[in-house]
Amino acid sequence: MKNTIKPIMITLSICAAIGLTACATQPTSSLAIQKENNQYQVTGIGKNKITAQNNAVKAAQNTCKRGTAPVVSNESTQYNGVVDESTGKIINQAGSIAGAILGKDVNISQDTDYNVTLDFYCK
Repeated sequence: MKNTIKPIMITLSICAAIGLTACATQPTSSLAIQKENNQYQVTGIGKNKITAQNNAVKAAQNTCKRGTAPVVSNESTQYNGVVDESTGKIINQAGSIAGAILGKDVNISQDTDYNVTLDFYCK
C-alpha cells in the first residue's frame, strides 16, 4: 500500500503543475512607462486592432489617478501577424465560412497580432 501512494502523489503533483502553467496567460497590456513632462506610454495587444486599442486605453486609464483621465497625444499601430494583414483577413473570413459548415472555428489570428502604443498624459 505504501509503495502505491508515492507514485500517485508524484503523478498528482505533476498534473497540478501542468494545470497551473496551462492557466497562465499573456498580459494584454504593458505597464505605463513614464516619459518627460508627465507623459506616459503604454502598449496594448490583441487579435484585432480594436481589441489592442481597448487594452491600451484600459492600461492608460489604470495609470491615471482617480479624478483624471488619459489624454492621448500620439497613437501608433503595428501589425505582427504571420501573413500580411489583408491576406490574414481573407483567410479568417474563409475560415469562418468553413467553420460554420464544419462546426469548427478556423482562425489564424493570435492574441499578439496587433500592438497599439499610446503616448498620453493625465488631465
